Amino acid sequence: MGDAVKTRREGGILEVTLDRPKANAIDYPTSRVMGEVFAEFRDDPDTRVAIVTGGGSKFFSAGWDLKAAAAGAAVDDDTGIGGFGGLQELRDFNKPVIAAVNGMAVGGGFELALSCDLILAADHATFALPEIRAGTVADAATAKLPKRIPFHVAMDMLYTGRWMDAEEALRWGLLKEIVPAAGLMDKAWELARLLEKGPPLVFAAIKEIARDAEGSDYQTVMNKIARRQYATVDILYGSEDQLEGPRAFAEKRDPVWKGR
Repeated sequence: MGDAVKTRREGGILEVTLDRPKANAIDYPTSRVMGEVFAEFRDDPDTRVAIVTGGGSKFFSAGWDLKAAAAGAAVDDDTGIGGFGGLQELRDFNKPVIAAVNGMAVGGGFELALSCDLILAADHATFALPEIRAGTVADAATAKLPKRIPFHVAMDMLYTGRWMDAEEALRWGLLKEIVPAAGLMDKAWELARLLEKGPPLVFAAIKEIARDAEGSDYQTVMNKIARRQYATVDILYGSEDQLEGPRAFAEKRDPVWKGR
C-alpha cells in the first residue's frame, strides 16, 4: 500500500498505520490510498475488525497536510472513495473500527478518530481542532463532535481551537479507555480479538442503525427495524447466525458465527 499507509492482517483483524513522518499528515494521494484500504476491508468477508493508528509516538495524525499545500503541492480535490482519511464518507461501511490514538490528534486527525467506533488513547494523547486559526471550518468535527460530547464543550473546542488532554476526553465520554503508551497496541489488539469473535451480522446492523439514527427520530428508526428496511437488519433476520445464538444458548456452548 506504499510507505505512507502500512497494513498488517492477522486472522480477521486488519491493522492500518498512517506513517508519514513527522506528523502523519494526510495529503490527497495518502487519503486515496486509505480509502482503498478501507474499501477493501469493507468488502472482504474474512476480515471483521480494523485498528487505525499512527506511526511513531508523537502524532496520531496532524490531519490535512498544510505544509504540502503551502509548498505548492497539486490540488486535485480528490480525497478518494472514503473521503478524507478513507473513513468519513465510505458508503455501506458496517464493520467495527478501533482508533488507537498514540499521540496528538489534530484537525483532520481528530476527525479520523471520530470516524471510528471505539477510541483508545495513550496517556499522552491530546486532541485539538485548530482550523479556526487558519480561517476555515473543521467540517466533519462540526457535524459530529456536538453529538459525541456535551454541546458546549464541543463548541468551545471548535470556537477556540484549544487542546483537550486524554483525561478530559475520557471524562466527556469520547474515549473508551486511556492506556499507558507502551501498552496501547496490545490493548487495541485485545479489544479487536474480542470483537473478532462476535457476530458480524449483528455488528453490521448496529452500525447501520446507529448511523441512520443520528439524523432520524426514534420511532422512525424503530419502524424501519420492524419492517426490515435496513439492508443489514434484513440480512440478519434471515440468517443462519440469527438461529445460532439461541441454539448455542440451549446447548450450553459458545456460538459459532458464520456471517451468513
